[in-house]
Amino acid sequence: MAKLNQIIAVEKGVKSKAHQDLTAAHQGLQKQGLLAGISRTYQPKDEEGEQLPPESTRVQVKAEDVLRDTAAALTRLFDVTATKDWANCEARADVAVDGRVLLNSVPVSYLLFLEKQLTDVHSFVRKLPVLDAAESWAQDPSTDAWKTDPPVRTVRTKKVPRNHVKAEATEKHPAQVEVYYEDIPVGYWTTVKFSGALPARRVNELLGRVEKLQQAVKFAREEANGAEVTDRYVGDIVFGYLFG
Repeated sequence: MAKLNQIIAVEKGVKSKAHQDLTAAHQGLQKQGLLAGISRTYQPKDEEGEQLPPESTRVQVKAEDVLRDTAAALTRLFDVTATKDWANCEARADVAVDGRVLLNSVPVSYLLFLEKQLTDVHSFVRKLPVLDAAESWAQDPSTDAWKTDPPVRTVRTKKVPRNHVKAEATEKHPAQVEVYYEDIPVGYWTTVKFSGALPARRVNELLGRVEKLQQAVKFAREEANGAEVTDRYVGDIVFGYLFG
């Protein structure tokens, strides 16, 4: 008895061949010359007239034959696809992570859906914002966010002009004074940064969970696809009605 994964493996080839056969049959029926035949003989008006040989062209393509051959070509495709689709309704497996069953008896079609969605979830989690590793962070219950701890204290300064006497005044010359500015502390800033990002360990933990579930879903799909299938024969019924 065949397994579902074997049916899936051959379906693509069967589908391709059926498409080629159907295309060839359709193109063949468009060539009117192959469908036509003729037979004619010549009889002179009197015995002294010219004798000409008979002429004939045989019919090379018969539409009924093409219908029969097309039905035969498509029947295999109909049967293989029916076998796969019926089996997909019955093929199921559990999704288990670390020995714990998360989902029971999941259909193979839903396992395929899960695989695709988890790929998107993995991309989403991988791009989550992460707290700046250069800072020290602590949770702040009052804002439900992260804050830097301890607070950073910085000095606020103000530029104050100062005079520097380069040369004292004399009877003949005024004093030479140069103005410069000096930074004088006038206060202190106490800074606390807040962030809604996540610690790197949290993001890595989430990634690990997604990847474990991805692996579990793949294992479950392989198990479901290994189920034995019952061959379905629907092609003869369909084409018996269509072309019979």
